[in-house]
Amino acid sequence: MNEKTAGQQRRRTAIAAGVAVFMMGQGSPAWAQEPIETQTVVVTGVRAALEQSLRQKRNADAVVEVVTAEDIGKMPDKNVADAIQRLPGVNTQSSAGGEGGFGENDRVSLRGTSPSLQQTLFNGHAISTGDWFLLNQIGGNVGRSSSFSLLPSELVGSIVVQKSPTADLVEGGVSGAINVITRRPLDLRKPLTVEGSVQANYNDLSDKAEPHLSALVGWKNPANNVGVLLQGFSEKATVRRDGQEILGYTPISPTSAAAVANPALRGVVLPTFIGASLFEQTKKRQGGAFDIEFRPQRGTSIDLNGFYSKLEAPHLNTNWLAAPANSINSLNLIPQNPVVRNGTLVGAAFTRNAGEVDNIYRPDAGGESWYLDLNGKTRVSDQLSLSGKLGKTHGVGWDRDDVFYQNNVDGGMVYALNGLAPASVSYPGGDTTSPGSTAWAGGGEAQSVDQEKYAQVDGEWRLQHANVQALRFGARWTDHHRSAEHPLETRPGPNGFTAPGPAWSGQMYPSDFAKNLGGNLSSNYFKYDGAALGAWGAAPGNRLLDYTLRHNWMDEFQVGEKTFALYAMADFGGAGWSGNVGLRAIETRQTTVVNLPGGPNAITGSAFGPYTPTTFKRSYRDYLPSANLKVELAPDLTLRTALAKTIARPDYSALGGSVSLNDDALSGSGGNVNLDPVRATNFDVGVEWYYAPKALLSAGFFYMDFRSIVAQGTSTGTYYNNKRGAQTVYQITSPFNTTGSNKGIELSWQQPLWNNFGTLVNYTHADGKLDDGGELLNSSKNTWNLTGYFENERFSARLAYNYRSKYKAGVDRGASQHVDSQPSLAASLNVKLTEQLTLTFDALNLTDETIKMYAENEDRPRAFYSNGRTFYIGLRGKL
Repeated sequence: MNEKTAGQQRRRTAIAAGVAVFMMGQGSPAWAQEPIETQTVVVTGVRAALEQSLRQKRNADAVVEVVTAEDIGKMPDKNVADAIQRLPGVNTQSSAGGEGGFGENDRVSLRGTSPSLQQTLFNGHAISTGDWFLLNQIGGNVGRSSSFSLLPSELVGSIVVQKSPTADLVEGGVSGAINVITRRPLDLRKPLTVEGSVQANYNDLSDKAEPHLSALVGWKNPANNVGVLLQGFSEKATVRRDGQEILGYTPISPTSAAAVANPALRGVVLPTFIGASLFEQTKKRQGGAFDIEFRPQRGTSIDLNGFYSKLEAPHLNTNWLAAPANSINSLNLIPQNPVVRNGTLVGAAFTRNAGEVDNIYRPDAGGESWYLDLNGKTRVSDQLSLSGKLGKTHGVGWDRDDVFYQNNVDGGMVYALNGLAPASVSYPGGDTTSPGSTAWAGGGEAQSVDQEKYAQVDGEWRLQHANVQALRFGARWTDHHRSAEHPLETRPGPNGFTAPGPAWSGQMYPSDFAKNLGGNLSSNYFKYDGAALGAWGAAPGNRLLDYTLRHNWMDEFQVGEKTFALYAMADFGGAGWSGNVGLRAIETRQTTVVNLPGGPNAITGSAFGPYTPTTFKRSYRDYLPSANLKVELAPDLTLRTALAKTIARPDYSALGGSVSLNDDALSGSGGNVNLDPVRATNFDVGVEWYYAPKALLSAGFFYMDFRSIVAQGTSTGTYYNNKRGAQTVYQITSPFNTTGSNKGIELSWQQPLWNNFGTLVNYTHADGKLDDGGELLNSSKNTWNLTGYFENERFSARLAYNYRSKYKAGVDRGASQHVDSQPSLAASLNVKLTEQLTLTFDALNLTDETIKMYAENEDRPRAFYSNGRTFYIGLRGKL
């Protein structure tokens, strides 16, 4: 039996075991969004909040995890991703892929899978978000996952992470769904609720303090049938990130002078660039939410709610670059004292450096997200209830007035890679303290727009049957559009190489640059002020600002998806057991528009060549059966099992067939309009022991059989190089469908201890891999969470430790991007000064961890980032 056949046999055996478990009993009432949405979310105290979360988890007929409002409020949680990262099976990361690692959690993944394989919902509907970083707006990182940096935790009533699907759950999450349930006015305890917080946010690396403000006002009438809720937030943060970046690896050309002089160097890879990267940013997040709720009669309700968030994220990125690959393959230099290890040229010296200094100023980068949702429900009779939703969500990420300026460098260059410690780099005879001449200039504009209209209707028919409690049914329609636009990519204008460079008044890197990275790295580098770069870029003649000539159509695409879904499910139950079984049927109509080079009626005028917008259409149907079973083995012991088919549609840039190129790194990314969705069969089984009040000990096993999953591969292609003015060979990363599996265990323990102390501990082991032996993206084998807390009437404290083992985040510039294992430690303190006023203190990244990344092996590092510690101190008040 070959390995592939053996793998298929193992998966069939696991799924057969799941079917056998289902044959032990029948099913019962589905855990649906409606009952969870109507749970009271205002509780008092950390232990009470944990008890409420356990109650919702225990009562659900699906495999779920729950975080409540008070629980979020007492943790160092600044966005929704922070709020759920300590749940079993949940992983977070600080980037979508293109921008490297930062200090704020931005993406969430479930059970060792990609963030794009989970579905993020707000009150049961999709939410569009926008990415602020350019490489996540265009190119190969335009994904489906939501940017949680736009979603502050203050908006949350509760969060339900559903790991096993039900037929009434919106499709799109293979690994599960994250349903963020916002607060509603009629759920508030008092007729008038007024809450607010004022905090100072301080980062010890940027050495800046900024304000965080939030407020909530809720009103409801004495009859509790009309209510209004308003929320607002304004948050500012100053970011500094010190880093060393190795921007890809390039093989030594067999015809290069180095390979001719030393044949052992043929095909050996070496760093494309090694950069000393200083990233500086001031972020401002503002927005709010509203909810108007009306219950004209018993059993009938109408709710109109909306949300808006805008993130302004201007930034300046300076990167001093050594260029070993170009020194060999372009300047045709022969390296001195070469050291080869594990197929990599890990050290060498050169008489010249083909590098440059990248100065990127993006004064108008940001993103926004909003939705407007109208929903209602009514009881038609004692047996029949109907509900519905109608709404629209919109997200956009933009980068405008971008200025990119490069300096030439002088002197020689010596480098040595040190595995998972920063590389040592020096420039003998070179001047790093003042600007060199103009090497190149660019910049421009880009944006990505995401929007969806949706409508759905749901029904519930209550039955007078001993073992069949209800039939649920419904329909859902969506019209989704995603576009990537790159209307302007400039280059030097007629004065670009002859005009004086940007004004420089002696600015240098901070004297403590890279002190936390290790390796004794230099900080003796000049830098520009952002305003000076902006003024230079705006000067007439310095850059070509021609929107026709400099329209980069290669980065653009449009994806449209119209879906229609029908579902039916039955809730079963009896003495000591319950569950549900159902079927969801979906038709997806996909339209993709990509720009292909040439064509008989091509659009001309762009320096990137003639092109033809080309439309590709396809439709496909999926039938997704699901079943969940809960058996009360004893009054405090519960067995759960679930079996379902699931789908997740491919990332938008994976579908967009355009090719995005990096003319410096000689790499690019492209799409595949014929990609199939990710399709899987999921199996869950677990045991939960509620052995004491507020206590839980649980163990679970999960298995995902991917009969279709999207992986990334690299190939070579020849394209026009804008900087070189010639056809050039690039390494192109593109997606393809393959098969794989993911299995693992989840262990959890929650226990109040003596004298107001308590603890929460969980561990997740995930083993994800492709059938061809490749790695499953974002699959960390081991994740630990350990939280200890103390609470009495006046004081509460928490200390939260998280550990995530290494994982592959993607492919960037033709090389893998692995993130090394990393711990994190956060703390939260609350002191109740009066019944209305509480002093708060939160701390993130207390151990000041360095984010480390590497390529195919640890002898090929990719990046080292330090973001510093962040502290919040303030007051939270209520009336």
